[in-house]
Amino acid sequence: MTRSVAAARRLVLFAALWFVLTDGEGAALGAVVVLAASWLSLRLLPTTRPLRMSALLAIVPGFVWRSLLGGVDVARRALDPRLPLDPGWIEIPVDLTDGGRVALGGELSLMPGTLVAGSANGRLLVHVLDRQQDTVSAVRNEAMRMGKVAG
Repeated sequence: MTRSVAAARRLVLFAALWFVLTDGEGAALGAVVVLAASWLSLRLLPTTRPLRMSALLAIVPGFVWRSLLGGVDVARRALDPRLPLDPGWIEIPVDLTDGGRVALGGELSLMPGTLVAGSANGRLLVHVLDRQQDTVSAVRNEAMRMGKVAG
């Protein structure tokens, strides 16, 4: 993908985000913020592979479903003292680009019961509520889905 196509896509994405968040108010400030955000995103995360929007849209329903299941699990653990609770940190190797790992970490942090605190050497540092659960397989499955989006 050429740099100009990547820049145009990011401009449209950030403009749409600005419009949704502000109901279209403050167009002058929005234009400055959108331009700055687009420029900064291209500097910090240069485009090497195209983002597959169809694949991104395809993972949304699964993300919503897994978030719902995670919320139910967290609520059950909070309300039923008999359920196991073994919080702690685990390191999970993930075979994604740096940008893919950041996106995956953001996605996982939005799911109840997990928090990604960073990555190093191709591994995500994840805080979970129960270290005995098979979080590694779940994260690897999510990484495969994210890999399809990132190419």
